[in-house]
Amino acid sequence: MLFSTWEFILAFLPVVLLVYFLLHRLRWVRAGKLWLVGASLFFYAYWSVGDLGLVLCSIAANFAFGTWLAQSHHAGASGRLRTTVLAAGIALNLAALGFFKYADFVLANVNALTGSSHPLPHLVLPLAISFFTFTQIAYLVDSHRGETAAYGFVNYCLFVTFFPHLIAGPIVHHKDLMGQFASRWTLAPRYSNVLRGLCIFGLGLFKKLLIADRFGTWADPGFDGGHALDFFSAWAASLSYTFQLYFDFSGYCDMAIGASLLFNIRLPINFNSPYKALDIRDFWRRWHITLGNFLRDYLYIPLGGNRRGEWRTCANLFLTFLIGGLWHGASWMFVAWGALHGAALVVHRLWQKLRRPLPTAAAWVLTFLFVNVAWVFFRARTMESAARVLGGMVDVRSGFRKTPADLPITFLTPFAWLDEGLLAILPASLMASFMTYFCIAVAFVLIARPNSQQLASGALDRRKATLGAALFAVALQWTLVRPSPVFLYYHF
Repeated sequence: MLFSTWEFILAFLPVVLLVYFLLHRLRWVRAGKLWLVGASLFFYAYWSVGDLGLVLCSIAANFAFGTWLAQSHHAGASGRLRTTVLAAGIALNLAALGFFKYADFVLANVNALTGSSHPLPHLVLPLAISFFTFTQIAYLVDSHRGETAAYGFVNYCLFVTFFPHLIAGPIVHHKDLMGQFASRWTLAPRYSNVLRGLCIFGLGLFKKLLIADRFGTWADPGFDGGHALDFFSAWAASLSYTFQLYFDFSGYCDMAIGASLLFNIRLPINFNSPYKALDIRDFWRRWHITLGNFLRDYLYIPLGGNRRGEWRTCANLFLTFLIGGLWHGASWMFVAWGALHGAALVVHRLWQKLRRPLPTAAAWVLTFLFVNVAWVFFRARTMESAARVLGGMVDVRSGFRKTPADLPITFLTPFAWLDEGLLAILPASLMASFMTYFCIAVAFVLIARPNSQQLASGALDRRKATLGAALFAVALQWTLVRPSPVFLYYHF
């Protein structure tokens, strides 16, 4: 079930919220939690009932492993036995993830390398398997470290399945939610949270429907069309995807945070104006923050972090992001994207040793351009497609080859009387993407402004509430008129 559909906004969310707090009002706290678990499982199964068995088995197995690890830590069990159980639990999670997500990828590459013809299973990727797998691996590791408490099964189920974060994050940590689920402070509706939650949800819905989906209509033909791209159309495609992905995913996270606040539950922030970053490390402190924290805590640091010398640190950085790229999908394109970011972080680390910081403007331009180029590999389905877009982006001459006679003048802008005047001063191929570049310019203005979390922070005065209500109303009307396609990160 998509956050951006009328079924969720006008039916599922109000009913779940009303029954949840009604049960708490009757002092049926456990029943309220069971209701929320059941509603979350319904939310998950709405997409595909067949995936429900997998998530239930995953929850049961990980709760058993985690409970034993936590109890054995306090009971002083053998360290070797506990490490073996942890390894078994992690292996079980990774085996399920690898089977469903990477079986086709591995077999296809084996066939290509050996000339064999193993049949590909063409498995349908279970919804959200990457997110609930990472969430539970972190729980197992922390249980092994003795950092988890004796959580009840219902609270654990709610921690994993809570519908606002279940499908596409933020990737939650048990410390983020378990205390909140156990707190009586969350049992009664708090109208300040309701107002703030609706405001944040409305901002996210607006970002998804009226910004991200519009950029998607320009990015998709550029990447998937197969035709040659000139300089301006290639940059229009790459920049459109850069903004589509940001507004789509950050919009989803805003809706997740807003919906969660209605239940008095605070999810961790996942985006903090990443396109304001002045270097690549700063970018990863702002983009998909919960994934970055997971990679740091459960991959980079266990590999040795920065404790084993400079070159080992660089190798750990590169390997962490190489694996992070592969986590996004079974494709060499994601591996290439991860390798680019890993290499960029290594270069940034070495550059810092020189103590020659770039001017602020140059640092921002360099960082944004790198991120934009790397997104080309993230979006392109094949290396040929990426090469076609990147080739157009560096072929400056191609942007000046067309003449006005080659273009349908009446469709360049919404105002036909502007066309001839603009064509006299701008390249014709740029004019063919006039509306795209106009919206890109607006997007640059938007990312320079306070982000949605900053807008909703502090006192929720009448101005903020009115802005949130207006954006929510516009986005809701758009939802009813033009249903949205799936969120981009549902594919991961």
